Amino acid sequence: MTTALLVLGILIFLIVVHELGHFFAAKLFKVKVEEFGIGYPPRAFTFGTWGGTEYTLNWLPFGGFVKLWGEHGETHTRGSFAGAPKYAQAIILIAGVTMNALAAYFLFAGALTVGVPRLITDRSQIEHAELLVNTVVPGSPAAVAGLRVGDEITRVVDEKGVAVSLVPGDVVNYVGERGGKPLEVTYRREQEILTATMIPAHAVVEGSANRPAVGIGLMLVTDDALPLGAAFKEAGTRTKIAFVETAKGLWKLLRDAAGGSPNIKEIVGPVGLFDYVGNASRHGVGQVLALAAFISVNLAIINLVPIPALDGGRLFLLGIETVIRRPPPNVIVNLFNFAGILLIIVLMIAVTYNDIARLLS
Repeated sequence: MTTALLVLGILIFLIVVHELGHFFAAKLFKVKVEEFGIGYPPRAFTFGTWGGTEYTLNWLPFGGFVKLWGEHGETHTRGSFAGAPKYAQAIILIAGVTMNALAAYFLFAGALTVGVPRLITDRSQIEHAELLVNTVVPGSPAAVAGLRVGDEITRVVDEKGVAVSLVPGDVVNYVGERGGKPLEVTYRREQEILTATMIPAHAVVEGSANRPAVGIGLMLVTDDALPLGAAFKEAGTRTKIAFVETAKGLWKLLRDAAGGSPNIKEIVGPVGLFDYVGNASRHGVGQVLALAAFISVNLAIINLVPIPALDGGRLFLLGIETVIRRPPPNVIVNLFNFAGILLIIVLMIAVTYNDIARLLS
């Protein structure tokens, strides 16, 4: 129940933030906002009317909406969405995505001030740091010894009892100097402490055949909280990376779909969010904030896809209208809307099926 409420709260917050972007931009360009609603109709409660806008609470608690006067082209008079300059319409449409990007930035900053895992280069002035395995080369001494991605290295010592400082560069140099000599590696997997013996060998790592290695990649991670200024700086980097990686993933999905082999098994829908949010909540507030930031980035990217019911679809039609200097023919718009909505329905069914299958497995 708690997880369900948390999922619902995150989605409502992020969608309302998105709609606030449209709301503020519309007010800026003096486009009349007829209604700002939290949730979707039927209406449950009316807070009141201010500045010509009715503020409502609705029964279906899955986000929110902004109702703009003339947004479907029913009127082109002054103060309507369709009557606004084309650049103003574009800004109003893209303002929701902008707000999601800003929300992601502030959520990442909040997560970092609370404390979430982040990469560091050394242990100086860091109270808690973990040396984690992030890759294991198949068939390598480490793989044969049983090491896995996510294991925490707690000690590395040679046959003479000489240990190494647990910093990735130091460990690489230490191993590289001990080719053919056994090393004892102690590591933590969840709550269990394990020890393995492995012998560094040549030709383990591609491109470094002459350097002895055991076949693991390492990263130094800490979850110590960052000061506010440093958190906001780091949040910018995290937001940029999240946008780039999400865009790459979406592009790959669309490219595979165009080739006739779309892979949607890795896409997480509303049902799958319960599992992700539940796991995040068990690791603290910081993890929940970071997950919410990542979801906000996904909402921003997805909303730019040129299909109906999304801002990208409306921007696409606005672009056509700008080029041909008149609204596209209704038959084309209707076909475009039908195809887009059908695509969304099919995708949601497939994603939900995968979510359930993933949870059951």
